[in-house]
Amino acid sequence: MRNIIIFIVIAAACAYAGSKWYLHKEVSQGMDSAVLMMSPYAKLEYDGVASTLTGELTVEGIRIRIDGFNDELYIDSLGIDTPSFLSLIELGDVARMRGNELPENFGFFMTDMRIPAAADYYQQFYAFALEAQGGSDANDAAAECTGRYGLSPDALAGLGYKEQVVSSSINFNKHLTSFSISMTASFENMWDMNFTLTLAGDLLSEMSRGTASRPRLSSMEMEITDRSMNRRVHDYCSRRGLSEQEILNAQLDSFKSVGEEYGIEFDHYVLDPYIEYIGGKSTLIITAKPNSPIELSQIDLYKPSDVPALLNLEATAL
Repeated sequence: MRNIIIFIVIAAACAYAGSKWYLHKEVSQGMDSAVLMMSPYAKLEYDGVASTLTGELTVEGIRIRIDGFNDELYIDSLGIDTPSFLSLIELGDVARMRGNELPENFGFFMTDMRIPAAADYYQQFYAFALEAQGGSDANDAAAECTGRYGLSPDALAGLGYKEQVVSSSINFNKHLTSFSISMTASFENMWDMNFTLTLAGDLLSEMSRGTASRPRLSSMEMEITDRSMNRRVHDYCSRRGLSEQEILNAQLDSFKSVGEEYGIEFDHYVLDPYIEYIGGKSTLIITAKPNSPIELSQIDLYKPSDVPALLNLEATAL
């Protein structure tokens, strides 16, 4: 009996070691292929691949230098998170078209992407983004100090940031008649965001439809926590010469522009709590709970002022 137990333990250990070696080999080959594909445009290096029994697989110490730019983009790790090591193997089978069952939940994460405020590639990225948005008034004090079109290198410096340090994740969870997508983002000493979107239907079916997918919104919750950004924006806008009322108006205009991008005109149920949030409260929670699932593609068919009622959109400041 004792020998049988020892044999089982050894066999399990060998199976785990073999699976881990195979998994790391597959990922390393994939990364090496990515290095070759990117070589005409960027130089990509990484320190190695790691995995755990709890179902995490990470590529660590990623360094990217884009062709034509001198500054480097650094990412501490990129990874996949599943419920267990077995789920990690199963997810790999689905990706290689060898299986058709996704784990009950899985996700992807990134830790500590570091973008220096003065990085030459960030300056170019901001210029492209600005052109795409048509921000002709981007240099106006109200737009610039609140980041209405994104934070320029000068604005980051004015807000007291030498670099942006970003961590994020996205997780997919299957339910009986729906699935949810949960996202997090953390901008060090700026703000944190937790976002959950629940959609009716089956995750794998929707993913397989590609551009033909018609996801239906069941509910949404977004929680934003201030990590000193609001105070920094207020102080920087003040140094740019804006009065208290002008600062408030600038922040409201910046916030409203986010809604406008998605065809939404925020009403007082959202704007009033937002004013409380930028006025000193640390957390803003925005929820959408439509009476029945709504196709996201149909929102554009409604007047922007009618969308908050359609989605039953509300906010709370804490």
